[in-house]
Amino acid sequence: MADEQKTRLTVDIYGQTYTIVGSESSSHVRLVASIVDDRMREISARNPYLDSAKIAVLTAVNSVHDYLKLKERIEELEQELNKMKG
Repeated sequence: MADEQKTRLTVDIYGQTYTIVGSESSSHVRLVASIVDDRMREISARNPYLDSAKIAVLTAVNSVHDYLKLKERIEELEQELNKMKG
């Protein structure tokens, strides 16, 4: 079994530098980092009194919420598709 090629990329998120290592493309990692940065800045703009740790947690909560909603929608669409096939 061959090892997957790992990508190492340095990104800036909310004023901090992070090194991300993974198997995704550099463009994918940059996109993810950019979206996280944008979401953190949006939350900070609405709640300027929050520290960066709280902003990060709220960003994570919002992201997981979005993920679960999309997952629910995919499951609904899969059920509809199965009914149509049935």
